[in-house]
Amino acid sequence: MSQKPLRVLGAGVVLGAAAAVAAGSAAYAQEDPIRIGSFLSITGPASFLGDPEQKTLEMYVDRINADGGVLGRQLELVVYDDAGDANEARTFATRLIDDDEVDIIIGGSTTGATMAVVPLVEEAHIPFISLAGAVVIIDPVNAWVFKTPHTDRMACQKIFEDMQARDISSIGMISGTGGFGTSMREQCLEVAGDYGITVVADETYGPRDSDMTPQLTNIRNTDGVEAVLNPGFGQGPAIVTRNFAQLGIDVPLYQSHGVASASFIELAGDAAEGVRLPAAALLVAEDLPADDPQRDVVVTYKTEFEEQWDQPVSTFGGHAYDALFIAVDAMERAGTTQPEALRDAIEQTTGFMGTAGEVNFSPEDHLGLDLSAFRMLEIRGGTWTIAD
Repeated sequence: MSQKPLRVLGAGVVLGAAAAVAAGSAAYAQEDPIRIGSFLSITGPASFLGDPEQKTLEMYVDRINADGGVLGRQLELVVYDDAGDANEARTFATRLIDDDEVDIIIGGSTTGATMAVVPLVEEAHIPFISLAGAVVIIDPVNAWVFKTPHTDRMACQKIFEDMQARDISSIGMISGTGGFGTSMREQCLEVAGDYGITVVADETYGPRDSDMTPQLTNIRNTDGVEAVLNPGFGQGPAIVTRNFAQLGIDVPLYQSHGVASASFIELAGDAAEGVRLPAAALLVAEDLPADDPQRDVVVTYKTEFEEQWDQPVSTFGGHAYDALFIAVDAMERAGTTQPEALRDAIEQTTGFMGTAGEVNFSPEDHLGLDLSAFRMLEIRGGTWTIAD
């Protein structure tokens, strides 16, 4: 796939490469713009991730530039659509580094795309903030790689905490075989025993499977299953949820934070009622207490996104919001976009309140979130509510 990037300059005008150079020469003759590179799954099966991420980056680059930019310089956003293909992500990341000469990369909607790019940014010494979920992105720590979403391991732990509180100790799992589903399944199996949870049924499904009834029937027929957990993202979990209801399985169903968007509820329909999952506070922004330290951030982002784009907010766009403003904050503290100084400033980020929670990076922790940043939600009446 040959594709030109979108370059966003000034008041949100999307320009081709040649026009961007001309506009940049006229508007910013005194100093080059700060170039933020991004590769996202804007189209394809993971577009529910990449679309709100792109819109978020574009919206806030526009607003930051209207307010005078960063360090007296405008921001230039260079975005490529990898359509969820890890090979395309690697190609575009190479282009961002070698041709576009970006100062930082924000992106990687999926774990597969992110992991394909990690070796490139490590070799090039370019700060990279991923928007994908799996723990393998930041464990073990790579010097130049950070991420904003809660990890799949944290999702397992939050879910198992909730199960433990409900006296659930024996479960079935049905996991997607993509990068995120595979990773989360492994993480859940690893930590289940810490919460007194035994996995008595363990099924999987492929990314193109359109009916998970056989796997769910196996789970239903397994003695002792008290709840079902579905690690995965995309359309698979919605199919699982519908099939689960069609089979009349009468135990709680848990999903991952990989489905934390309105599109999941739309795809699953009435079958989504009662589904529980861990997610960022963004989905229940207005329901947070007035004194919740995260309320102002999530309510403001939710309001601004929905007013501009006329579509429901998702936690995935929130990941891009956090990454952009972590990067901007680090640039301002460093006083430069020089790679090593910027990387160090990102790593020194503490007390940053984002849509995912309070971020406190360190040399040993390039996620910076603890389990309290997750909220346990339940779908009731076709919308997100805070679980009892």
